[in-house]
Amino acid sequence: MKLRHFILFFFFSIFINAQNSFEIKDVKKTVIPFKLINNLIFIPININGVNLTFLLDTGVAETLLFSLENQEVKLSEVEKIKFSGLGGDLSIDGFKSDNNIGKIGDHMINNSMSIFLILNQEFNISSHVGIPVNGVIGYHLFKNHPISIDYSSKKITVYNDRELFKRKTRKFEELPVSIEKSKPYLYTDVEMTNEKKSSKLLIDLGNSDPIWLFPALIKDFVYNRPNIEDFLGRGFNGDIYGKRSRIHNFYIGNFKFEKPLTAMPDEFSIQHVHLVEDRKGSVGGEIMRRFTVVFDYPNEKLYLRPNRNFDDPFHFNMSGLDFKQDGMQWQEDLVKIETKKANKASSEFSTATDKFQYKFVLKPIFSISGVRKDSPADKAGLKKDDQIIFINGSKTSDMSLEKIMEMMKSYEGRSITMIIQRKTQQLTIKFQLEDPIPYQE
Repeated sequence: MKLRHFILFFFFSIFINAQNSFEIKDVKKTVIPFKLINNLIFIPININGVNLTFLLDTGVAETLLFSLENQEVKLSEVEKIKFSGLGGDLSIDGFKSDNNIGKIGDHMINNSMSIFLILNQEFNISSHVGIPVNGVIGYHLFKNHPISIDYSSKKITVYNDRELFKRKTRKFEELPVSIEKSKPYLYTDVEMTNEKKSSKLLIDLGNSDPIWLFPALIKDFVYNRPNIEDFLGRGFNGDIYGKRSRIHNFYIGNFKFEKPLTAMPDEFSIQHVHLVEDRKGSVGGEIMRRFTVVFDYPNEKLYLRPNRNFDDPFHFNMSGLDFKQDGMQWQEDLVKIETKKANKASSEFSTATDKFQYKFVLKPIFSISGVRKDSPADKAGLKKDDQIIFINGSKTSDMSLEKIMEMMKSYEGRSITMIIQRKTQQLTIKFQLEDPIPYQE
């Protein structure tokens, strides 16, 4: 196998195969249901006959595969390559596979699908979203057809009929975008304190935050106070760190958002990234989920219509904890068994619950993957790798990762009581949620 080297911009490489396209067969439109977890979209894709789950990410050019979760997929025409991008290290090994068959639903098919395989299992995001995730798909799904993302109904509509598409977007605000190196860019207005500045941002559906800004690329940038040092996420080559704060206002077209959370990665995290001209950062899922969003890559247009989430406040994880799911384990569940008892006087039966039975079911295990310094959880004594058994009296095995995160973002001053397992000890730890970055004039 021939060794090649690719530089990945922000997350992944810009390698475009004109044959690598999804086509719609025999219908004017097709609808794809999706799961929405922490502002991220996950869709089903069948690769060479195997059903898999992919993160939908406008911030990537290529289709990536990094986990099969005990499934076997036969891939064709495989060759070895190297990847590099956002994070600290320069490169990791991987493979590229051409001419695979990808299907989405009954009407979308790609008969020449290229897939990039990531061998570094630390890149597997499944434990951080709570469902099996096999890969990431971006540009090649968007490039040929207008695509509507309805965050309220959790449905994606791919249009194969321009007239139908035009009718559906009549009440949307239309904005110009530029498709550069296979990714969409939009001019927005960022108001740090009291002055609007036009800023070119990547529309990044693979980023769950509201906004990312790159201080090193913004003239006379001054961090708003208060701000905190924080773990921002995992990039292609490693963990990404920087600051979090709030800005005064953020504008997209005629839409205004007040005091949105903003993440600002440090220079080390973006040092190997080749950015397009004038880019200042990204707008992510926490902003986009407030709209029904329509991407029209062929005509370089974006269409927006506010949904019921538009006025939601920008809540922060006030615990200071990052969580992950550490697989599943068998647990006992107590089940009530209803029996029928005869009523001799009336010859009728009555229902009575007089028996119980244990059954074993698979349930998730959650642990702490990181603790922000000086956060409420840190001051209370919680540590990385603590296994969480109960939160406020409820078993975590009956929760989802998303439910746990919702609790940590709920409201300032909320009391949290956790029962955790730390090696051989079971400990009860209490703290209160506290917003470390309220906007200050």
